[in-house]
Amino acid sequence: MDFLIDTASAQAGGAPAGGGLMSFLPLILLFVVFYFILIRPQMKRAKEHRKMVAELAVGDEVLTNGGLLGVVRQVGDTFLDVELGAAMTVKLHKHQVASVLPKGTWKAASKQSGATGKQSGAKGGKNKGRQTGGKSTDNDAANSTDNSASDDDSR
Repeated sequence: MDFLIDTASAQAGGAPAGGGLMSFLPLILLFVVFYFILIRPQMKRAKEHRKMVAELAVGDEVLTNGGLLGVVRQVGDTFLDVELGAAMTVKLHKHQVASVLPKGTWKAASKQSGATGKQSGAKGGKNKGRQTGGKSTDNDAANSTDNSASDDDSR
């Protein structure tokens, strides 16, 4: 067994002189790849977004991060007023604007949603069979008794 110990101690003493720099090369290479694939494109997108926000003007049609579509009615230093519909205006932080849309997008979308909204509002059957005003309807009472009876049958 003495010959194994001597061999191991002899191998430990012979480290190459340039090994320190070569051991960091994969780490440096990984950072360079991350820079060109992740960091640089993100910085470019952020710069374009800052430029878009700085150029916002009254009358621009915008889409917000929350999915709201509207027309800019007033621009301040950090906030802007966006008209979403007839007599509906919201105040947003400028950086909540996701994109500026081409002219005419808001009118086309409001015509589409206006026709759809009239149809769904005319029927008015969305709350049928649900709780309204804290009181349950006859359908809810019937459903709750039916469910409890079916639970007893399954046991």
